[in-house]
Amino acid sequence: MRQFFLRLFAAIGGLVVALVLLAALVGVIVQAAKARVPSRVLLEVSFESGLLEQVPDDPIARVVMRDRPTLRGTVEALEKASRDPRVAGLVATLGAAPLGSAKIQELRDAVKAFRAGKKTAVAFAETFGEFGPGNGAYYLATAFDEIWLQPSGDVGLTGLIAENPFLRGTFEKLGVTPRLDHRYEYKNAMNVYTERGFTPAHREATAKIVGSIFGQMLKGIAEGRKLTTDEVRSLFDRGPYLAPGALAAKLVDGLAYRDEVYEKAKKQAGEGAKLLLLGEYAKRAGGLHVKGKTIALIYGVGAVQRGTSEYDPLGDAATMGSDTVTEAFRAAVADEDVKAILFRVDSPGGSYVASDAIWRETVRAKKSGKPVIVSMGNLAGSGGYFVSMAADKIVAQPGTITGSIGVLGGKMLTSGFWDKVGLSWDDVHTSANATYWTGTHDYSPAEWARFQAWLDRVYQDFTRKVADGRKLPIEKVLEVAKGRIWSGEDAKALGLVDELGGLPTALRLARQAAGIPEKEDVRLQVYPRPKEPLELLLRGGRESSEPVAVQAFLRAMEALRPAVRRLRALGLLDAPGALTTPPLEIQP
Repeated sequence: MRQFFLRLFAAIGGLVVALVLLAALVGVIVQAAKARVPSRVLLEVSFESGLLEQVPDDPIARVVMRDRPTLRGTVEALEKASRDPRVAGLVATLGAAPLGSAKIQELRDAVKAFRAGKKTAVAFAETFGEFGPGNGAYYLATAFDEIWLQPSGDVGLTGLIAENPFLRGTFEKLGVTPRLDHRYEYKNAMNVYTERGFTPAHREATAKIVGSIFGQMLKGIAEGRKLTTDEVRSLFDRGPYLAPGALAAKLVDGLAYRDEVYEKAKKQAGEGAKLLLLGEYAKRAGGLHVKGKTIALIYGVGAVQRGTSEYDPLGDAATMGSDTVTEAFRAAVADEDVKAILFRVDSPGGSYVASDAIWRETVRAKKSGKPVIVSMGNLAGSGGYFVSMAADKIVAQPGTITGSIGVLGGKMLTSGFWDKVGLSWDDVHTSANATYWTGTHDYSPAEWARFQAWLDRVYQDFTRKVADGRKLPIEKVLEVAKGRIWSGEDAKALGLVDELGGLPTALRLARQAAGIPEKEDVRLQVYPRPKEPLELLLRGGRESSEPVAVQAFLRAMEALRPAVRRLRALGLLDAPGALTTPPLEIQP
């Protein structure tokens, strides 16, 4: 009898499994029928909400960012569409895209490449700015064939401005004394805490980089609108513009509402053209680099820190953890299928020790015979440049903020603040230098000398490794270092980067370095390999025995810590040896 029931249950189980598999197969067939790309499509996309560099391999990030497009996905979708005969054109919504200069240039390149495939690209904006700067969004729009503006809209073409806050006066009122130092005068992040305004070096470096990016913008707009750069410069000086004035100045091709622009674009696309979102097109048409010889893609996004890469859900920001990135390099090197490594960096820097650990793995990868190509995003400064400098080739956009080869650090003396609030401190310590790190004691002369030696060591190590990695004379490196930031355009002229461009340019160089013919397919494999959803759910994205819900709560609490540290005497500068770029805000 027992055998009978066992067989019965086995038969029922087998039947259930067969039915489930049949249902899944039917579902796949139905979905495939629904997911076909129509025979003629007009792609549509919005650049109003920005683009991510990557979706971190993190359970919270996967939920928060699940519907947000990435830069790589967008660029590859446009590249695939440029060669797809079913795609007739593109219509994009712009306005106040929070993208940064380098990402804007990456998208401009992608749109121009799309148009080179004999496709039409139309840009529409309700407004470029609306009581705010619209320079960057308009710069992006000029890569399109036509620009249409809502009749009630504006073009906030007013030029660039770089603003820095300075906290010296605030600290004086609070009784906080910054005890910081740097290498050297252009390492301007320290000035935010110690000055009331720009130093001559700070102003010089900021004016240079803003001027460089503005020049790139002038050139791009002039080419797109068939004007001279002098005419565009004059247009900036006369901005902003109401819609009729923008039309009269030839900044836009016409005034119309969204429905009118879409109707016109559909007619241009041809009879029977269907609208299809660019992201949906990418899903239906399939990925671009999914087969062929393997090139590893490693992301280094966010501030550099020791430990694992993390995602801050409150600040909506990722960090570049040295453990995560170095493990990714080691895995890519160990994989015999990987022919080259493409390292995408978008980082303001951070920990010197963590940056050095990542640098070491780029060197080891090269020695193993795996070429390393770096592609820089909006920002690759200080630690972001440190992790990049040993690569075989470095690619940056003209507007990428890069360099800042220098170091800063120190501590905040808070005794004056505690006196103001009536709080007193006392201590017992065992050793002469036990007070080295505390904010209630100033450095002794011997401690200050040790601190200066520390900064010198970091700076000498940084500049020497730049000279070795870039094959530059040390005298040349010392001339262009000093903590100074450069635009990608200027960095190329100085030998700090090799080529100007984006991900497609870097991929081309990776192909060449690996000896893969240009027309041969390649497969881009992200390292570390993304975890399956079930694995993320069970493990919470990290080694832990805590339930996922508890982990999520703890992670949210962890995300509050940066704000708490900032309130506690600006703990962003935790120790000597920090590699950070100055907090430069350019309003595009």
